[in-house]
Amino acid sequence: MKEGHAVEEYAEAWVRASEIIQQAPGARGTELHRKIGDPDTLIAIACWENKESRDAMESKHNSSVAEIIRSVAPIVEITPLGEFEEPEWVVLPPGRSD
Repeated sequence: MKEGHAVEEYAEAWVRASEIIQQAPGARGTELHRKIGDPDTLIAIACWENKESRDAMESKHNSSVAEIIRSVAPIVEITPLGEFEEPEWVVLPPGRSD
């Protein structure tokens, strides 16, 4: 977040855009996390059934999503970290299978 702006300003717009994006085939949810010790830094994670589904969503311009993103551009600095495979190693607490 840029100085003078609250995370909630961005989060509200992020939720609105995500609700639209998550209607695309293959969407499996998004998460927005605050960084521990630096609550003005966030990481957004979107999950998809596969890369093809994500690419298909991105290939279809959505003017509502574009406008939402443009509206918060002045208050945030966004650094894409890239695209990642599904986890190969997962350890869950006992009794939890999701």
